[in-house]
Amino acid sequence: MVNLFLRFEHQTTRLAMLAAIVMLIVSVTLGFYQVITRFVLDSPSTWSEVISRSAMIWCVFLGAAAGFRGGFMMSVEVIYKLMPARRLIWLEVLIALCCIIVLLVLIYFGSAMMLRVRSQMLSGLEVSISWAYAAMPVGAGFALIAILARLLAQATGREAIGPAHAEDADEEPVSDMDTSTNDDAGPPSTTRPSSITHEKGTRR
Repeated sequence: MVNLFLRFEHQTTRLAMLAAIVMLIVSVTLGFYQVITRFVLDSPSTWSEVISRSAMIWCVFLGAAAGFRGGFMMSVEVIYKLMPARRLIWLEVLIALCCIIVLLVLIYFGSAMMLRVRSQMLSGLEVSISWAYAAMPVGAGFALIAILARLLAQATGREAIGPAHAEDADEEPVSDMDTSTNDDAGPPSTTRPSSITHEKGTRR
Protein backbone atom coordinates (compact mmCIF):
# COMPACT_ATOMS: atom_id res chain seq x y z
CA MET A 1 0.00 0.00 0.00
CA VAL A 2 2.83 2.37 0.88
CA ASN A 3 4.71 1.58 -2.31
CA LEU A 4 1.56 2.13 -4.35
CA PHE A 5 0.99 5.56 -2.82
CA LEU A 6 4.63 6.53 -3.31
CA ARG A 7 4.49 5.51 -6.96
CA PHE A 8 1.29 7.52 -7.39
CA GLU A 9 2.91 10.55 -5.75
CA HIS A 10 5.98 10.19 -7.97
CA GLN A 11 3.80 10.46 -11.05
CA THR A 12 1.77 13.41 -9.74
CA THR A 13 4.86 15.35 -8.65
CA ARG A 14 6.54 14.64 -11.96
CA LEU A 15 3.45 15.85 -13.81
CA ALA A 16 3.35 19.03 -11.73
CA MET A 17 7.03 19.68 -12.33
CA LEU A 18 6.74 19.23 -16.08
CA ALA A 19 3.72 21.54 -16.17
CA ALA A 20 5.64 24.12 -14.12
CA ILE A 21 8.51 24.00 -16.61
CA VAL A 22 6.12 24.51 -19.50
CA MET A 23 4.47 27.44 -17.73
CA LEU A 24 7.86 29.01 -17.05
CA ILE A 25 8.82 28.73 -20.72
CA VAL A 26 5.50 30.27 -21.75
CA SER A 27 5.86 33.13 -19.26
CA VAL A 28 9.42 33.99 -20.29
CA THR A 29 8.65 33.74 -24.01
CA LEU A 30 5.59 35.96 -23.81
CA GLY A 31 7.42 38.42 -21.59
CA PHE A 32 10.12 38.73 -24.25
CA TYR A 33 7.44 39.10 -26.91
CA GLN A 34 5.82 41.87 -24.88
CA VAL A 35 9.10 43.79 -24.70
CA ILE A 36 9.65 43.44 -28.44
CA THR A 37 6.17 44.66 -29.33
CA ARG A 38 6.29 47.57 -26.89
CA PHE A 39 9.79 48.99 -27.38
CA VAL A 40 10.78 47.73 -30.83
CA LEU A 41 7.58 47.61 -32.86
CA ASP A 42 5.94 50.41 -30.84
CA SER A 43 2.69 48.42 -30.84
CA PRO A 44 2.18 46.86 -27.40
CA SER A 45 0.40 43.53 -27.29
CA THR A 46 -2.84 43.49 -25.35
CA TRP A 47 -2.85 39.82 -24.39
CA SER A 48 0.74 38.62 -23.86
CA GLU A 49 1.25 40.34 -20.49
CA VAL A 50 -1.90 38.79 -19.03
CA ILE A 51 -1.01 35.28 -20.15
CA SER A 52 2.60 35.70 -19.02
CA ARG A 53 1.50 36.73 -15.54
CA SER A 54 -1.01 33.89 -15.28
CA ALA A 55 1.57 31.36 -16.48
CA MET A 56 4.04 32.52 -13.84
CA ILE A 57 1.39 32.06 -11.14
CA TRP A 58 0.80 28.50 -12.34
CA CYS A 59 4.56 27.87 -12.45
CA VAL A 60 5.02 28.88 -8.81
CA PHE A 61 2.15 26.83 -7.40
CA LEU A 62 2.91 23.73 -9.49
CA GLY A 63 6.62 23.85 -8.73
CA ALA A 64 5.93 23.94 -4.98
CA ALA A 65 5.09 20.22 -5.05
CA ALA A 66 8.62 19.26 -6.09
CA GLY A 67 10.06 21.62 -3.48
CA PHE A 68 8.04 20.04 -0.68
CA ARG A 69 8.78 16.51 -1.85
CA GLY A 70 12.53 17.00 -2.04
CA GLY A 71 12.79 18.93 1.22
CA PHE A 72 14.16 22.02 -0.51
CA MET A 73 12.10 24.54 1.43
CA MET A 74 13.77 26.83 3.95
CA SER A 75 14.54 25.13 7.26
CA VAL A 76 16.26 25.89 10.56
CA GLU A 77 18.95 23.22 10.45
CA VAL A 78 20.21 23.94 13.96
CA ILE A 79 17.00 22.40 15.35
CA TYR A 80 17.80 19.12 13.60
CA LYS A 81 21.29 19.15 15.11
CA LEU A 82 20.07 19.85 18.66
CA MET A 83 17.34 17.21 18.77
CA PRO A 84 18.10 13.51 19.33
CA ALA A 85 17.98 11.40 16.20
CA ARG A 86 15.11 9.22 17.47
CA ARG A 87 12.87 12.30 17.91
CA LEU A 88 13.50 13.87 14.52
CA ILE A 89 10.51 12.05 13.04
CA TRP A 90 8.22 13.91 15.45
CA LEU A 91 9.72 17.18 14.29
CA GLU A 92 8.97 16.18 10.71
CA VAL A 93 5.40 15.32 11.73
CA LEU A 94 4.97 18.77 13.30
CA ILE A 95 6.35 20.50 10.20
CA ALA A 96 4.15 18.41 7.93
CA LEU A 97 1.05 19.24 9.99
CA CYS A 98 1.75 22.97 9.73
CA CYS A 99 2.25 22.69 5.97
CA ILE A 100 -0.90 20.59 5.57
CA ILE A 101 -2.98 23.19 7.45
CA VAL A 102 -1.69 25.98 5.18
CA LEU A 103 -2.32 23.92 2.05
CA LEU A 104 -5.84 23.03 3.14
CA VAL A 105 -6.54 26.74 3.67
CA LEU A 106 -5.23 27.43 0.16
CA ILE A 107 -7.40 24.69 -1.31
CA TYR A 108 -10.54 25.88 0.48
CA PHE A 109 -10.25 29.62 -0.08
CA GLY A 110 -8.62 29.20 -3.48
CA SER A 111 -11.55 27.12 -4.68
CA ALA A 112 -14.01 29.61 -3.22
CA MET A 113 -12.26 32.52 -4.92
CA MET A 114 -12.08 30.61 -8.21
CA LEU A 115 -15.83 30.06 -8.17
CA ARG A 116 -16.54 33.63 -7.12
CA VAL A 117 -14.68 35.26 -10.02
CA ARG A 118 -15.66 32.80 -12.73
CA SER A 119 -17.86 35.42 -14.40
CA GLN A 120 -14.97 37.88 -14.78
CA MET A 121 -12.75 37.85 -17.86
CA LEU A 122 -9.04 38.38 -18.28
CA SER A 123 -8.28 41.77 -19.80
CA GLY A 124 -7.76 41.49 -23.52
CA LEU A 125 -9.00 37.90 -23.60
CA GLU A 126 -12.39 36.25 -23.60
CA VAL A 127 -11.22 33.77 -20.94
CA SER A 128 -12.49 33.54 -17.37
CA ILE A 129 -10.09 34.82 -14.74
CA SER A 130 -10.93 31.75 -12.66
CA TRP A 131 -8.35 29.83 -14.73
CA ALA A 132 -5.65 31.95 -13.11
CA TYR A 133 -7.10 31.52 -9.62
CA ALA A 134 -7.32 27.75 -10.16
CA ALA A 135 -3.54 27.58 -9.71
CA MET A 136 -3.97 27.88 -5.93
CA PRO A 137 -6.15 24.82 -5.22
CA VAL A 138 -4.52 22.71 -7.93
CA GLY A 139 -0.95 23.49 -6.86
CA ALA A 140 -1.83 23.06 -3.19
CA GLY A 141 -3.37 19.67 -3.98
CA PHE A 142 -0.18 18.46 -5.66
CA ALA A 143 1.90 19.80 -2.76
CA LEU A 144 -0.35 18.08 -0.22
CA ILE A 145 0.24 14.71 -1.87
CA ALA A 146 3.98 15.38 -1.94
CA ILE A 147 4.12 16.24 1.77
CA LEU A 148 2.22 13.11 2.77
CA ALA A 149 4.50 10.96 0.62
CA ARG A 150 7.66 12.49 2.09
CA LEU A 151 6.44 11.98 5.65
CA LEU A 152 5.38 8.41 4.90
CA ALA A 153 8.72 7.60 3.29
CA GLN A 154 10.60 8.98 6.29
CA ALA A 155 8.41 7.19 8.82
CA THR A 156 8.96 3.84 7.09
CA GLY A 157 12.71 4.31 6.80
CA ARG A 158 12.77 4.66 3.02
CA GLU A 159 14.28 8.15 3.19
CA ALA A 160 16.58 9.99 5.57
CA ILE A 161 15.05 12.40 8.05
CA GLY A 162 15.99 16.04 7.76
CA PRO A 163 16.41 18.72 5.09
CA ALA A 164 17.91 17.57 1.82
CA HIS A 165 20.51 20.35 1.81
CA ALA A 166 21.81 19.70 5.32
CA GLU A 167 25.50 20.28 5.73
CA ASP A 168 27.85 17.34 5.93
CA ALA A 169 29.85 16.38 8.95
CA ASP A 170 32.61 18.62 10.24
CA GLU A 171 35.50 19.07 7.87
CA GLU A 172 38.81 17.34 8.44
CA PRO A 173 41.14 19.42 10.64
CA VAL A 174 43.97 21.19 8.90
CA SER A 175 46.55 19.66 11.24
CA ASP A 176 45.62 16.17 10.06
CA MET A 177 46.03 17.23 6.45
CA ASP A 178 49.42 18.70 7.20
CA THR A 179 50.46 15.51 8.97
CA SER A 180 49.41 13.32 6.06
CA THR A 181 51.29 15.60 3.66
CA ASN A 182 54.44 15.33 5.70
CA ASP A 183 54.10 11.55 5.89
CA ASP A 184 53.83 11.27 2.12
CA ALA A 185 56.83 13.51 1.60
CA GLY A 186 59.05 11.24 3.65
CA PRO A 187 61.61 12.11 6.38
CA PRO A 188 63.44 15.41 6.06
CA SER A 189 66.89 15.26 4.52
CA THR A 190 69.91 15.81 6.76
CA THR A 191 73.44 16.94 5.91
CA ARG A 192 76.62 15.19 6.90
CA PRO A 193 79.30 17.73 7.76
CA SER A 194 82.01 15.07 8.18
CA SER A 195 81.51 13.70 4.66
CA ILE A 196 81.63 17.18 3.15
CA THR A 197 84.82 17.96 5.01
CA HIS A 198 86.41 14.71 3.85
CA GLU A 199 85.52 15.45 0.22
CA LYS A 200 87.05 18.93 0.44
CA GLY A 201 90.25 17.49 1.85
CA THR A 202 90.50 14.94 -0.96
CA ARG A 203 90.06 17.59 -3.64
CA ARG A 204 92.91 19.62 -2.18
